[in-house]
Amino acid sequence: MSFFAPPPRIETEVFTRLPDRFRNPRRTAWSDANRAGKPVDSFLEGPSFDRQGRLYVTDIPFGRVFRVSPEGEWEQVAEYDGWPNGLKIHRDGRIFITDYKRGIMLLDPDSGAVTPFLETARSESFKGVNDLVFGPSGEMYFTDQGQTGLQDPTGRVYRLGTDGRLDLLIDTVPSPNGIVVAPDASFLLVAVTRANQIWRLPLHADGSVTKASIFCHLHGGPSGPDGLALDEEGCLLVAHAGFGTVWRLSPRAEPLARIASCAGWSTTNLAFGGADGRDLFVTESETGSILRVTLDVRGLPLFSHVA
Repeated sequence: MSFFAPPPRIETEVFTRLPDRFRNPRRTAWSDANRAGKPVDSFLEGPSFDRQGRLYVTDIPFGRVFRVSPEGEWEQVAEYDGWPNGLKIHRDGRIFITDYKRGIMLLDPDSGAVTPFLETARSESFKGVNDLVFGPSGEMYFTDQGQTGLQDPTGRVYRLGTDGRLDLLIDTVPSPNGIVVAPDASFLLVAVTRANQIWRLPLHADGSVTKASIFCHLHGGPSGPDGLALDEEGCLLVAHAGFGTVWRLSPRAEPLARIASCAGWSTTNLAFGGADGRDLFVTESETGSILRVTLDVRGLPLFSHVA
């Protein structure tokens, strides 16, 4: 990003924070591996809106899923043995979760039951699935990150067709994370956290990817790009974890805006919502907060919201 002039800075506000009744700081197996044994009370991820305007978020270390009303009121929907990360809602109402420990899961929002949907790829366990998105025909794309990084560039991106066919699109990604798909399903954009890059993956009907390339380089920092979203102008919104920023990039990867966190540095994921789809909601995971900012452009409607 040093090739461009600094983009305008846009400030966020805290929309709501995880209530104290849901906070009990303690060590977990997740925090031992990912926070050097530091006690945690939550780590929010996976924001996604349903058609009623309610925001779902996951809580990785404690296997919880929360639902937040348009007024900012929280309720716990589920708690189970897992590490839920990404969450997306299918057009038919099914709620899918990418669970690091268990694969692709289904959440019943009424009962709170979480059940397996896809646990293996050809009988092999996943490395640790991270995030997902639905294409225009209902196909699912998801990242399989695990502990990959520059030391082990073997992260994977999959496509699960509506017919149940599972295609491995690429298996050479150092830490694939957030993912979005073009409206015509001609390409994917994937956050490659440990390399501080966004990759562009052209898609073909036969399940192949060719000419994978770097869409943009981020400047660096203690972490890297995490969750992604697209807006109606084709611009990419990138949650830069460890930097407290969401970048808005043009379709040519020019930085157009820096959306700054008002609460902390761990801006992990994001989703458009609000009455007219122009409100951007961002999970700030270290403080257990959800940030909000109103933009001049609407978010691209997701598969779940398209009639």
